Amino acid sequence: MLGSALLSKLEKLSARFRELQEELSKPEVIQDVELYRKLSKELKELQEINELYESYKRAKKELKEAKELLKSNDPDLRELAQEEVERLTKSVSELEEKLKLRLVPSDPNDKKNVILEIRAGTGGEEAALFAADLFRMYQKYAEEKGWKITVLSSNKTGLGGYKEVIALIEGEGAYSRLKYESGVHRVQRVPVTESGGRIHTSTATVAVLPEVDETDVKINPQELKIETFRASGAGGQYVNTTETAVRITHIPTGIVVQCQDERSQFQNKQKALKILYAKLKDYYERKKREEIAKERKEQVGTGERSEKIRTYNFPQNRVTDHRINLTLYKLQDVLEGKLDEIIDALRARELEEKLKKLEVNP
Repeated sequence: MLGSALLSKLEKLSARFRELQEELSKPEVIQDVELYRKLSKELKELQEINELYESYKRAKKELKEAKELLKSNDPDLRELAQEEVERLTKSVSELEEKLKLRLVPSDPNDKKNVILEIRAGTGGEEAALFAADLFRMYQKYAEEKGWKITVLSSNKTGLGGYKEVIALIEGEGAYSRLKYESGVHRVQRVPVTESGGRIHTSTATVAVLPEVDETDVKINPQELKIETFRASGAGGQYVNTTETAVRITHIPTGIVVQCQDERSQFQNKQKALKILYAKLKDYYERKKREEIAKERKEQVGTGERSEKIRTYNFPQNRVTDHRINLTLYKLQDVLEGKLDEIIDALRARELEEKLKKLEVNP
């Protein structure tokens, strides 16, 4: 149901839509090319929500009329009215959900591709194996969504785990869904390296960054330290004898990225720069959020990579997302990339919180 504050906001948007239609019909506005373009753009942005709101008002009116017919003495008319009430109730509910989604400001990064970074945390080799499990989980999820996934950089261990793996995920809605995965993931299981059968707890850190254009972040080439070295595989064995691997250090922030997966130095440098741009944008945005939070004396919350967000418990076949207290007893399904149930719940909670803020500050 739409609260009074949201209805008030919708009325204001509808009034602005009508006002723009009148403005755009005035000769003086038509003659002013720049003003006409500006107002036309605003009208187009408001058109969809205005049409939804008009449909919502019609459906509400028809529902009210159908409910009145339920009072009729004619049983056939009451039966028809009951069918209409059920249909219109469903229609009103669906329109309300669509309006709520349109009222909440969209994340400008939602349509972007993703730079996914997974690092082994506490737990040694078991943490590296868990990082590999997580990467496989996201690979499966990407396949299910029809997204393309490309490894940009990786550091494998002898047992097939990852100390670190960075990948580019390309596809519609990739960031809008995967952004909830940033944080510390914890696993509880008997490691393959444990002979005594004891359950260990290990962690891996996931970072989900929107892919950025070079124009989004300004980098002074003089502030970059670029080094080349020989690419090596697990156990320190050289996989080639020339210096094709690239390490780039952004001197002002101290951010270091490296790439060695490609056979050419140029390709490794391009991949490393792609990672660096995403990390720098994330760095500057986090600094800005921290400054705002400090000014307001607020704690920077959900989404920070220092937060433990999810536990994967093998003995109990359980996955728990701690942010929304959601527990599913389908661990293997989740590890096979069946993440929609968790992500949909996180999206619903985020929408609910944003709507609460709109109710307070429409």
